[in-house]
Amino acid sequence: MAGNELPRDTLKDPLNGAAHEAPQGAPHAAADERAQWRALQGDVEGLADVAAERGRGLLDAARLQAQSYVEQRKGDAAQSVHDLAQTIRNSGRDLGDKPNVRAFFDSAADGLEQLGSSIERRSLGDFYSEAESLARRAPVAVAVGTFVAGLIAARFIKSSSLPPEAPEGDARDSFRA
Repeated sequence: MAGNELPRDTLKDPLNGAAHEAPQGAPHAAADERAQWRALQGDVEGLADVAAERGRGLLDAARLQAQSYVEQRKGDAAQSVHDLAQTIRNSGRDLGDKPNVRAFFDSAADGLEQLGSSIERRSLGDFYSEAESLARRAPVAVAVGTFVAGLIAARFIKSSSLPPEAPEGDARDSFRA
């Protein structure tokens, strides 16, 4: 017998789960109660299915919104890189009398334009797989980079949370030599 079925001669109270013997003259009552119990089980299963479907729909909507946000940020980052490349190129043009320095600026600008184009044409999955392969090839470099980024972030957070300087005439000034 399955775990959710009732024996034929036992009634189960659906509110508190207690089982009791069916009265001798009540075979129809037991059958009616089993039918009601099965209907209740069907209703609960239906509600669970609806909740699961709504949850999947919510996850799909959240995933689409996140992808849209990432694509927008990716476009903004690519545009910023292109703008930086143009600024560097213009700075190099101001140095027309020094061809070696101008060539350096042009080379840097070309590299940045290639980076901006690469950002535009790659997807989030491409960036993720590239980062994963880098982590597999050079785990120590990734660990050191993560550590350094953490130190920089901690320093930034610490410096932004310092209280403002005390005004002149502070009580601490009297203790200074």
